[in-house]
Amino acid sequence: MYEGVVQDLIDELGRLPGVGPKSAQRIAFHLLQADPADVQRLSDVLVEVKRRVRFCTICFNVSEDDQCRICRDPRRDPTVLCVVEEYKDVVAIERTREYRGRYHVLGGAISPIDGIGPDQLHIRELMPRLADGTVTEVILATDPNLEGEATATFLTRMLRSMEITVSRLASGLPVGGDLEYADEVTLGRAFAGRRSAE
Repeated sequence: MYEGVVQDLIDELGRLPGVGPKSAQRIAFHLLQADPADVQRLSDVLVEVKRRVRFCTICFNVSEDDQCRICRDPRRDPTVLCVVEEYKDVVAIERTREYRGRYHVLGGAISPIDGIGPDQLHIRELMPRLADGTVTEVILATDPNLEGEATATFLTRMLRSMEITVSRLASGLPVGGDLEYADEVTLGRAFAGRRSAE
């Protein structure tokens, strides 16, 4: 235990995802030893990102405008919609350069244990995007874990009555893993070999 503001800094850093107590302490002491100009730059960027970044009004990806660059891009295929859990999954898929359609970010996955049901996700906003008949295929690219599978199953059942092809990413992604950590080759193969959702 440290006193005062140093402990406050360690506590705040420890609240970040993936940062345990020892990592928080290491980062705090790195910041204490860093040049004040470097720390000020970090502080300015944190404030600026909270001020300027919001979520796309169409797909819920991160954006500095009302619409993200992918939704604004007329070269993207409007007939294919890839549904992902988080905006970081969009980045992982884009790195593969295998997919040229559009996205819909749910903002999480169904997880009854965590109190997250369909109403807490952007599922309600998905339906109007599919209503006009432009989209002919929905790719469910949820994480290959229990929550991701539950979300994909829920969406498959919900979309069954629509005249839309519903597919899932092919095997090659590790069960229990997160999409954002998959390498480009594995994720690219999963896209190329996607299968019909059951």
